[in-house]
Amino acid sequence: MNTAPNTTQATAPNTTQATTPIAAPGTKPIAAPDTKPIAAPGTGPDAGPGAAPVRFDTKIAVLLRDDLETWRRLNVTAFLVSGLGATVPEVIGAPYEDADGVPYLPMFRQPVLVFEGAKETLTAAHGRALARALPCAVFTADLFATGHDGANRAAVRAVPTAGLDLVGLAVYGPRNGVDKVLKGARMHP
Repeated sequence: MNTAPNTTQATAPNTTQATTPIAAPGTKPIAAPDTKPIAAPGTGPDAGPGAAPVRFDTKIAVLLRDDLETWRRLNVTAFLVSGLGATVPEVIGAPYEDADGVPYLPMFRQPVLVFEGAKETLTAAHGRALARALPCAVFTADLFATGHDGANRAAVRAVPTAGLDLVGLAVYGPRNGVDKVLKGARMHP
């Protein structure tokens, strides 16, 4: 987990400042893509209930191995997306508040799409995400046997990239780039 201080803050709805470059191992760092949605005035994410749907120019996607039990799919998804929120702060929206003024934590500004595929689909998607230098998080089968963050990181670090037994992958980037990474995957039922 990245422990660097967060210096990027959203300045207004649909507007972000530059972010710390993110890079996959062996690649050049790139700035995370802008998360501004493509929307007509009055239809943005802050337009309220009943507003027209927003089409974001970026995508958050999770790819899960299709042989996981349901409870593991949920657990893996939660772990994977937590990495994106921590390292790509512009994907996080403003805090929530109910009508009584009770505050709630912020959530992602855009939907998270969940896909599934065979082990080979995950391996191929992982390679494409790294080749495109897109921010990604991985969850390997070894992490089911660990009990804390330090042990999780050690389990991943102990295995070469090509040998990772992937059960889940989260990726963020331009819509078309993420779509190409997920080639061969299908929407989770």
